[in-house]
Amino acid sequence: MYKARVEAEFSAAHFLSRYHGKCENLHGHNYRVRLWVRGESLDAGGMLADFAVLKKCLRDALVPLDHGNLNDTAAFQNNPSAERIARYIFEELRELLPGAGLDAALLWAVDVFETPANMARYEERVP
Repeated sequence: MYKARVEAEFSAAHFLSRYHGKCENLHGHNYRVRLWVRGESLDAGGMLADFAVLKKCLRDALVPLDHGNLNDTAAFQNNPSAERIARYIFEELRELLPGAGLDAALLWAVDVFETPANMARYEERVP
């Protein structure tokens, strides 16, 4: 099994409305996002997926989130946790990859770091 990943960053504000502590207050993060792909075979050029194509797709998925208040995004149900952000980005990428010439089945996981030490991952279960 081959695996590859690319990273990008975005900055945004949020608050957690069902959290009891300081994160209930509006605050911001410089998020780091990792996109992981995996597959059994390589293309004719010996690559699982072109890093440049993956990075463009990831950056495109982050545009609606960058420099905004994540609580304004309906998908997060007013609780934009790192877990929900990871799933949102995963689902956006599933739509973007085919348009960039990549098989969406390569998509394996999305990691969202709120800080260098705190991360959530979303990956779909494979039957």
